[in-house]
Formats: sequence, C-alpha cells, structure tokens
Amino acid sequence: MAGLSICLCAIVGWHSLQESNPYINSVLAKKGDPTLGHAIFQINCSGCHGLDANGRVGPSLREISKRKSPHSLIEQVTSGNTPPMPQFQPNHQEMADLLSYLATL
Repeated sequence: MAGLSICLCAIVGWHSLQESNPYINSVLAKKGDPTLGHAIFQINCSGCHGLDANGRVGPSLREISKRKSPHSLIEQVTSGNTPPMPQFQPNHQEMADLLSYLATL
C-alpha cells in the first residue's frame, strides 16, 4: 500500500509540475495555425521525420496527437531528452503552430 501511495504522489506531483510550467501554459493558451506549423515542421523536423511525417531517421509522427498529450509533445520537442532528437526552442506561438500541425497528421 505504501508503494501505491508513493506512486500516486509522484504522478500528482508530476502533473502539478507540468501544469505550473509557464512556457507550456502559454503555448496551450494560444491558437495555433497548422499552415505555419507545417512550415516550421518542414524547416526543423522533416529531415528526420520525413517530408510527410512518415518517418526516416526519426519515427513516423502520423497520428502522434492520438498517442501523446500536448504537454508530452511540448516536452519532447523542447527537452532534447531523447537523443538523437535535438533540443528545439520555438517561441510560444511557433510551438502552438507546430502542435496545431501535428494534430492534422
């Protein structure tokens, strides 16, 4: 029972941390433009994920919004914690645009 308590506390703490991240909150508050997001994707992501996001060196991003939350996608793009994916630091609007494009895949 103690293990379950610790696990639940960790999950609640992680969720609270994500919600208190000002960058994520600002991105999620913006309306993204998928057309601009597509351009950002072509410039910054297509070299690894393919022009149509079907994957190359990096995985396919088709239906990625069904598999990952917006919080998780933002963290993935900005953290650089999963090599060989580089850390990418788009401004708030660019990230909102990119999320909007990824939702169309």
